[in-house]
Amino acid sequence: MANIRDVADSAGVSVATVSRALQQPERVSPKTREKVMAAVESVGYKPNLMAVKFRSGKTNNLVVLVPTVANVFFARVISGMQEAAADLGYSILLANTMGNADVEAQYAKMVSTSQADGLIQLRAANPFDRSMINDNGLLPMVNVCEVIEDSQYPVVSLDNRAAAKAMTEHLISLGHKRIAMIKGPQSSPLTQERMNGYKDALADANIPFEENLMFPGDFTLQSGYRAGEAIAACPLKPTAVFCESDETAIGAMQALKQAGMCIPSDISIAGFDDIAFSAFTDPPLTTIAQPAEEFGRTAVTLLVDLLNDKIRKAPKVIMPFELIVRESTSKAPD
Repeated sequence: MANIRDVADSAGVSVATVSRALQQPERVSPKTREKVMAAVESVGYKPNLMAVKFRSGKTNNLVVLVPTVANVFFARVISGMQEAAADLGYSILLANTMGNADVEAQYAKMVSTSQADGLIQLRAANPFDRSMINDNGLLPMVNVCEVIEDSQYPVVSLDNRAAAKAMTEHLISLGHKRIAMIKGPQSSPLTQERMNGYKDALADANIPFEENLMFPGDFTLQSGYRAGEAIAACPLKPTAVFCESDETAIGAMQALKQAGMCIPSDISIAGFDDIAFSAFTDPPLTTIAQPAEEFGRTAVTLLVDLLNDKIRKAPKVIMPFELIVRESTSKAPD
């Protein structure tokens, strides 16, 4: 039966390098790791991975808490996480929590009991309770997308306020003054940040804020459709609608078109996220693009750096956004 020295001889590296490649793959170069893994397969070596993990104190598993895997944007973020985790020798344990704090706490215990090395939270809620706190006071976690206020953890986020302001300014530049907003979930900090950006743009343009132009939503197609029906029934209709997600915008477009309104000649529609479908709606959707996959890759890289003691002060990484102008927005009707 082949042993670790056989692997080292075949790969032309030391036994210590083979051990590192199997136990801590992030500590060796990709080229060396590939050489070692090819040698493992060539000589038929079967390492006892459970023993390796026991000796190293690492599982090479990362828990990811996502409010809902049905959200297209979150799905793209997770894709980026999986890509980065595989490159760094880690596996993703995905928990579809539906925003349930008890479910989040259950999965967080995997970190406090050493069944997983660290955790990525996509919701603005700390899943660790006091019974899980370690000697340093914090367990390894990265907060991404929805950010915990005054977070002591590494954060990956977008300047949602600036992005929403940029979109609202675009609509104002087209002559729109009655701009409706279909909001996100009331509990989400993203909702308030994007609403604040919307208000900032109105204030800069001396356009009064109108509460009756605010419509509830939850980032889903269904909530967008319901809000679109409500907008179509308004006696004094807005000339533009800014939706806090693309899915919401797509639902609203359908309801408005079914009500006999033409987009964008009767009413302009804008979204947020630039999901793949947004370029193929009828008409194609004006939106805010944010680098979803890069959110995921950055979150995993930060967490692995945290696990390897490469981070001393929790960084706050702000990802870039881009205003994508398509055919769903045009000049306000006379």
